[in-house]
Amino acid sequence: MDQYLDYFLNYLTVEKGLSKNTLDAYSRDLSRYITFLEQRKICAPDRIQQLDLLAFLGRLKEDGMAARSRARCLSSLRMFHRFLLAEKHTEQDPTALLESPRALQPLPKLLSQAEVERLLAAPKGDSALVLRDRALLEVLYATGMRVSELVGLELGDLKLDIGCVNAFGKGGKQRLIPLGELALEILQQYLQNGRPLLLKKTLTDLVFLNRQGKGLSRQGFWKNLKRYALAAGIRQAVYPHALRHSFATHLLENGADLRAVQTMLGHADISTTQIYTHVIQERLKKLHQQYHPRG
Repeated sequence: MDQYLDYFLNYLTVEKGLSKNTLDAYSRDLSRYITFLEQRKICAPDRIQQLDLLAFLGRLKEDGMAARSRARCLSSLRMFHRFLLAEKHTEQDPTALLESPRALQPLPKLLSQAEVERLLAAPKGDSALVLRDRALLEVLYATGMRVSELVGLELGDLKLDIGCVNAFGKGGKQRLIPLGELALEILQQYLQNGRPLLLKKTLTDLVFLNRQGKGLSRQGFWKNLKRYALAAGIRQAVYPHALRHSFATHLLENGADLRAVQTMLGHADISTTQIYTHVIQERLKKLHQQYHPRG
């Protein structure tokens, strides 16, 4: 079965242009699935039955995997089996009649506007690393990019003459996002006074560099973000996606159009963006309960 997994991952890479993170997720799900099938002495696609899939999903549940994660895993299996059917490696799709495990979609955690202001003010000083971190935080909050998009920015993606950046999202889809005057100013300060000092003798077009002059990793940014959140006196756990959630919610709270927010976030389906309207509704309910005399 491993050869079919290799065919599938190559198809996702070449034909679909999926990111490394997405490919890794497919690979993890399907490697676990194939190991399970081999334990059941199933070594060919045309021998896989719906009962085998149900048994695999049951095993995931027994192992404590949440419904949301099992639904994601089933999505990987559907893609895999549709590929096998389309490529004529089998004549059946055992996932065709299976329903995804249902789970309540949790509301995203986010920061208040006051907390964001404190976080953005947390990097103190004028060293190259501080200028970089200040620019990272400002650009992330100004654009709502995913952290992988942020650390993957290259100089050619910056359209500073029109105050925008090009972001490349899932599936290599491109979108143009406004920066805002303050984020643009702070980014330019980093490019002029910080990045040249970090670059040293390294040749790279990446915008955000570490102290070795190489591209900053997602993990490196997350580590710094947690440090600045503590310095800003923010008690809740702060992670990069929280700023993306905050970006979307704060725009909607201040009257932005839902379709415009969808475009800036790079959501293919507006239903994904609509979760932020639920966040606002929940916050209004809490304010009503807290301050209304009969709340």
